[in-house]
Amino acid sequence: MISAPLAGYLRRLGFAGPPRPTTEALFALQRAHLERIPYENLDIQLGRPPGIDPELSVRRIAAGRGGYCLHLNGAFSVLLGALGYDVTRHFGAVHLAAERERRDATGDHLALTVRVDGAEYLVDTGLGDGPHEPLPLRVGRYRRGGFAYRLEELGGPVAGWRYVDEAESGAVMNFHAGPAVMGEFEAEHLRMSTSPESGFVRTLALLRRDASGIDTLRGRVLSRIDPVEGTTERELETPEEFFRVIEGVFERRLDDLTPADRAALWARVGQAHETWLAGKAAGRTASRASG
Repeated sequence: MISAPLAGYLRRLGFAGPPRPTTEALFALQRAHLERIPYENLDIQLGRPPGIDPELSVRRIAAGRGGYCLHLNGAFSVLLGALGYDVTRHFGAVHLAAERERRDATGDHLALTVRVDGAEYLVDTGLGDGPHEPLPLRVGRYRRGGFAYRLEELGGPVAGWRYVDEAESGAVMNFHAGPAVMGEFEAEHLRMSTSPESGFVRTLALLRRDASGIDTLRGRVLSRIDPVEGTTERELETPEEFFRVIEGVFERRLDDLTPADRAALWARVGQAHETWLAGKAAGRTASRASG
């Protein structure tokens, strides 16, 4: 038997009931999670960041919300454990392309590994643009759809692993081999969800991925990343279109937002969008001047 929130979580993933803890089911669960539950920061943008207690995250996901890695992987670890999987949480960090040579872990990412049917996998629903399916936890290069990833040993004083997205602008995620407890992430969660310098505070972001690509909403710019067709993007012009995309493309329910919340969110996103456009214009002007 599983709890009512976990049953709601499974229904959101498209499962009528608890699957047996097999490798096949693990892959299906991760695919469904990435396709149906968005990486998103709406509550942070509204100044009310949710806590990272995994049971709270389970209830939020069952109610139609998403979150970032500490919410998504935290909740997924609870679900997998309840289904009978041997799952471990790990202390990690994501480094963007400009810092991809870093080998440290600062606690801004929660990674998961799962042991099933005699094998071990990196399971991650909290990268937003990460692999559509689990990766075998062994050194090697892996393809998922048109995307390429690499796993290697972390090296250095702490044993661990290094996940590399091989796209030109891809990120690196380092994580320690040993188990972590949620309290180890509290300081970074506070910084990421409240600091004016945090990207989660500065920019609204939603991501959803499927077998063939990644949908991203950053501010008012909706993009689709397809490794074969390339990237397409368009600007969302009205609040009606903006909220329709959030509910439709990203499957993030909005019944928790009041009319005042919607107005505040649209105004905040619009202001950030104008600042971004001004920065782009200034960059083009500087480029022409230097040329």
